[in-house]
Amino acid sequence: MEPANSQIVDNTDEQFPRLLQSHEVRCLVRKKPLGPKLLASIGAHEIYTVEMWKAALTELTATASLMFTLTTSIIACLDSHEVDPKLLVPFAVFIIAFLFLVVTVPLTGGHMSPVFTFIAALKGVVTLTRALIYVLAQCIGSIIGFFVLKCVIEPRLAYTYSLGGCAIGGKGVNSGIKPLDALLVEFTCTFVVLFVGVTLAFDKKRSKDLGLPMVCLVVAGAMALAVFVSITVTGRAGYAGVGLNPARCLGPALFHGGSLWKGHWVFWLGPFLACVVYYAVSINLPKEGLVWVDGEYDVLKLALGSCGTVYNTSVPNDLPEERNAGYQVQV
Repeated sequence: MEPANSQIVDNTDEQFPRLLQSHEVRCLVRKKPLGPKLLASIGAHEIYTVEMWKAALTELTATASLMFTLTTSIIACLDSHEVDPKLLVPFAVFIIAFLFLVVTVPLTGGHMSPVFTFIAALKGVVTLTRALIYVLAQCIGSIIGFFVLKCVIEPRLAYTYSLGGCAIGGKGVNSGIKPLDALLVEFTCTFVVLFVGVTLAFDKKRSKDLGLPMVCLVVAGAMALAVFVSITVTGRAGYAGVGLNPARCLGPALFHGGSLWKGHWVFWLGPFLACVVYYAVSINLPKEGLVWVDGEYDVLKLALGSCGTVYNTSVPNDLPEERNAGYQVQV
């Protein structure tokens, strides 16, 4: 009995330090603070970098300039004496968006819209901290741009076109579009822009192969296409078309007010829902792309190949029996 007891005591003595060591490791893991890791994951350190604030200032300046230039051009198109002035709006959007993208993409990424910033944060292109500061800068830039526009625009034009704001309803009783219909249009058009433009812009390999001008051309073309669809397919007077940029809708709503606050939430909720859905789609896109097989799966070849092996019965009798038995024609 004594040797057995001594053996048990010896095993306990060996296991006790191990248990104590594992307990100390668990205690150390639990005591490890999560604050620094969380701050690093959201990019809080960028607040203290000068380059980030330079980029934010660039976003503010670019957004203010874009709002002023784009809105004045759209109002000029709508107030022209053309038969259908709405058809001129997509061309103005395309040219102006292309110019601003070519200039700002190398500097800040060329967001100028909370939509592009939000999807960039979801895809991990920018940190959450930078995204929040970008959105704040874009909203301030929109307010500055529309403040300048309000100071210089003719009051008649400001009243007629609601300062170029995002409106879903006109001044008449039956004019405009329902909020849910506007939400559907906003969601669909924003998703189209993301799928066509952002899919290419966030692909480093294809962006490098095509070059900056071509990438900006595709993104601007997608935006112009969305505007064209929204203002033609609805056919409703008083509906200003798709916003694609919640910051663009904020400035006129603050300075003009009135009907612009009706359904203002549509121009925020629609694009952000589109960003979430596009993110879910984008993470399931093919990584390698289409693999060409040089006609290996041609329909005619597959049809003939399914017929199997056809034996040739017209083989001369003077051939050796072994060769005759093995002679066959592959179809």
